[in-house]
Amino acid sequence: MLPKIVACSAVYGSAKGALAGIPVAGDLGDQQAALFGQTCFSAGEAKNTYGTGCFMLLNTGTTPVPSKSGLLTTLGYKIGDEPAVYALEGSIAITGALVQWLRDNLGLISRSSDVEALAATVEDNGGIYFVPAFSGLFAPYWRSDARGALVGMTRYVNKGHIARAALEATAYQTREVLEAMEADSGVKLAELKVDGGMTANELLMQFQADQLGVDVVRPVVAETTALGAAYAAGIAVGYWDGEQDVIDNWAEAKRWTPVVDETERERLFRNWKKAVTRTFDWVDDDVVE
Repeated sequence: MLPKIVACSAVYGSAKGALAGIPVAGDLGDQQAALFGQTCFSAGEAKNTYGTGCFMLLNTGTTPVPSKSGLLTTLGYKIGDEPAVYALEGSIAITGALVQWLRDNLGLISRSSDVEALAATVEDNGGIYFVPAFSGLFAPYWRSDARGALVGMTRYVNKGHIARAALEATAYQTREVLEAMEADSGVKLAELKVDGGMTANELLMQFQADQLGVDVVRPVVAETTALGAAYAAGIAVGYWDGEQDVIDNWAEAKRWTPVVDETERERLFRNWKKAVTRTFDWVDDDVVE
């Protein structure tokens, strides 16, 4: 019933008008292009794009893996006549949007970039957890009845703790998606390649590495979606010889390595999971939103 899978790295025709004769090549969806741009060409390699929401894709090779853990099975890419490559995708609705909410709705910060400095005024989250289920929870829960919750509040908590909890929420949600991917694929992730605006936040990236227990790597070119389309087009027209040529062109800008104690890492995540359950079943049948 589905359309035939054709190459996303191929020459489809030539432009007309001012660009007459220029080959039209390279055609990928947003997140698939980012996967390509991060050169995740081997099964088990994954990337996470941090924007308004987060979108993580894990290369599962040439065989589609039906998810049993709340993820989406998607087509990754197809280069020329080579077999199609599939991926698992996990979508998180609210990540960078939570920082925007702190800025626009609460006025805690003037600019989104100010959240890191505010979060750095405290040493930890003060025991609070911010679950941004503003429109329900996406992967791996898929709970439309959930709503946002800020739990664990005491008189000790200040705006710095709230800012830190907001950033930590992105890392916890990413870990949940990653663990679902590992359960579905049977592959243990060696490192996570990251891109998107929130990767400029050093505090968040370090906490992300601490929560995942693996290195987090940011490339020199952060606009990996556009880069992926360029890579696919370049391979199609022979500018690059193939995947290895593109891998050699990819360059690492920064790497964050886990430093947190394992016991503390698991304690924080256990409390996050507890906080998530507090958001369930909030919307009743008679609630009009």
